[in-house]
Amino acid sequence: MNSRAVFIFMEMHSKQPIGIFDSGVGGTSIWKEIHELLPYEDTLYLADSKNAPYGNKSREEIISLSIKNTEFLLEQNSKIIVVACNTATTNAIKVLRENYDVPFIGIEPAIKPAALQTKTKSIGILATRGTLSSELFSKTSEAFTKDISVMEVVGEGLVPLIEKGALESEEMLQLLTKYTAPMVASEIDYLVLGCSHYPYLIPTLKKILPKEVKIIDSGEAVAKQTKAILDENDLLVKESRPPKLQFYTNASKRTLGLLLSEYSKKILIAEKPF
Repeated sequence: MNSRAVFIFMEMHSKQPIGIFDSGVGGTSIWKEIHELLPYEDTLYLADSKNAPYGNKSREEIISLSIKNTEFLLEQNSKIIVVACNTATTNAIKVLRENYDVPFIGIEPAIKPAALQTKTKSIGILATRGTLSSELFSKTSEAFTKDISVMEVVGEGLVPLIEKGALESEEMLQLLTKYTAPMVASEIDYLVLGCSHYPYLIPTLKKILPKEVKIIDSGEAVAKQTKAILDENDLLVKESRPPKLQFYTNASKRTLGLLLSEYSKKILIAEKPF
């Protein structure tokens, strides 16, 4: 594995695509931030919706799926891989970095900025079970929240609804109201979204949360880090050009098309049994 990865690393050049994978369609929220910051870069997005959500799987399963996704993206000559899934990052990115000589960008819940900026000394974290139970999450949380009240809530059932495109359904509203009620009672002033699917819930969350509660996710930070690592490795596209924007899913293209509707004339979405 290592010899193959070294070969890929040596052959990398700026015109190869940025590879991105997630347990489903949610990581498109990260893709949008990357595309906005790096509009001339080719991108290749992999939605493993057939296996969503990762948050309820074992660490071994998550690592296995992350390796499968990585190898697919490397076969498509990706020059960098963005793990646009909190659960995959917190459980598998260390293994991926140990086995492949290609830069990896991970995504973690934005605990640090919430902890530094909270006025009420109370923050909420909405995430999957796999993220909240991971060692990496625990270390990050312990490092920045020693004098802060942190309410962690597992967003059970949210990812399947997002994968179905049921963003504004009554079931979604009821679940979000149920999950945020104890946070509001604890007087949080920051809600950290710990899953790349969850930014699509921000419009509904704003309707049910007090106006003073700020909602933060990791998308912008991931995009900036992707740009920094590409620049550091001299892999940024230098010229203005129309990018090739490809999306693959092993489920229906419908939800991807819905979430990316504003880009419909620029992107290619394909179903692929991987």
